[in-house]
Amino acid sequence: MTSSQQRAALHRQIWAIANDVRGAVDGWDFKQYVLGALFYRFISENFSAYIEADDDSVCYAEFPDDSEILELIKEDAIKTKGYFIYPSQLFSNVAASANTNDSLNTDLADIFTQIEASASGYPSEQDIKGLFADFDTTSNRLGNTVKDKNTRLAAVLKGVAGLDFGGDMFGEGGRSHIDLFGDAYEFLISNYAANAGKSGGEFFTPQHVSKLIAQLAMHKQTSVNKIFDPACGSGSLLLQAKKHFDHHIIEDGFFGQEINHTTYNLARMNMFLHNINYDKFNIQLGNTLTAPHFGDDKPFDAIVSNPPYSVKWVGSDDPTLINDERFAPAGVLAPKSKADFAFVLHALSYLSARGRAAIVCFPGIFYRGGAEKKIRKYLVDNNYVESVISVAPNLFFGTTIAVTILVLSKHKTDTTTQFIDASGLFKKGTNTNLLTDEHIQQIMDVFDSKENIDYLARSVPLQELAENDYNLSVSSYVEPEDTREKIDIVKLNAELKTTVEKIDQLRQEIDAIVQEIEGTTNKGESA
Repeated sequence: MTSSQQRAALHRQIWAIANDVRGAVDGWDFKQYVLGALFYRFISENFSAYIEADDDSVCYAEFPDDSEILELIKEDAIKTKGYFIYPSQLFSNVAASANTNDSLNTDLADIFTQIEASASGYPSEQDIKGLFADFDTTSNRLGNTVKDKNTRLAAVLKGVAGLDFGGDMFGEGGRSHIDLFGDAYEFLISNYAANAGKSGGEFFTPQHVSKLIAQLAMHKQTSVNKIFDPACGSGSLLLQAKKHFDHHIIEDGFFGQEINHTTYNLARMNMFLHNINYDKFNIQLGNTLTAPHFGDDKPFDAIVSNPPYSVKWVGSDDPTLINDERFAPAGVLAPKSKADFAFVLHALSYLSARGRAAIVCFPGIFYRGGAEKKIRKYLVDNNYVESVISVAPNLFFGTTIAVTILVLSKHKTDTTTQFIDASGLFKKGTNTNLLTDEHIQQIMDVFDSKENIDYLARSVPLQELAENDYNLSVSSYVEPEDTREKIDIVKLNAELKTTVEKIDQLRQEIDAIVQEIEGTTNKGESA
């Protein structure tokens, strides 16, 4: 079986499990248990592999919890992995007895509490704290009785235990083993997002779009100090950067902020499941616009973001914000009813002099007046706008609109702004449209060349943008191709003349026939 076939089979299996074990529980409500169980299995196997150090004679799952050696290695293990799991707490041991454990729900709650507590006082404390908060083993969503809860929990654990990821974590096939774990987690999140309606798009950016955004942000950079997503959702954009580039060139890791607590936990789990150690990522909880983190960590060489579209924010109701270093240079705040440009200015403030930011934006911000026009003027006059790219409709979960990608740079070599109309580049999908690798490469080739291409791309000088009232809508600069059939007027007129002559001739013939019939009739009546 090829790797792609293995992935496809694994995905079918894991989605079947996710649907089978939830019973009557809504899939969206139940996602935390399947995702949490997958995460629990991963960190258990990852920790065991670390302890066993590829020594076939060592089986950590068989160690007694009170073994003296555990106390000797515990501190170093926490410093290295970020947490500690005793043998009895390992996923494999808990899953093995799940069907006969009458206190499974409380045992799991205790295990999760102890895993999180193991990091207390260590550098990893904030990265581990609350990771299992949404894996509520006492929730009535699992059932009304303890027995019902345990039955469903056991089914989840058994289902996840039955997944074949192939190889050992750090032994033969280890790399693909880890990749499949992360890939399965992303697959689950993607499917949950696809079935979640509007809210799905708020925490997950489809991989094909993430790939384009990551490539735009990291284009021609052989290394970046670190990568940042100020509205990171489940972390899919950050992880796409890792997939696209060898992780060694992202020197100081992955940074993100997320306002939703559940999604914040998903993002941290996602980092672990893609084998990014706690000391290589920093995901923080909070409102990026009003309580930003990472002020001491900026600037960032690469910023990727798909912030919420046109959400409300405090804006001018907080008089201190106009003096905030992120917003003050523009001289105006984004409208209270539309925070889009607040996210853009936030990203720009965190961007390094050598870096790029690629941000998914609602298209209305590129042509509306008022404060948004003033912010566009600030961005253009300071030569920060490298490219504006309109993409196809229905690429994202929860919205069918055709969004626009804004690429910001602080190291442009000229004062032109590139506009790309990529709205025709997509493959029709079942529920959403897709960007294929060929589409992404075509966009990147155009982005790289900055050449003017009829109906596709145009680089516009600053003066023209100013004369056009700082309108940054792609359709204002890239003329759409007229796909209507071209008509030869001379030829058409000749054909019409011939047709008219034929019609006249037919009328004359018909008139003659009518006259002949009427003449015959009149003679008959006279007789």
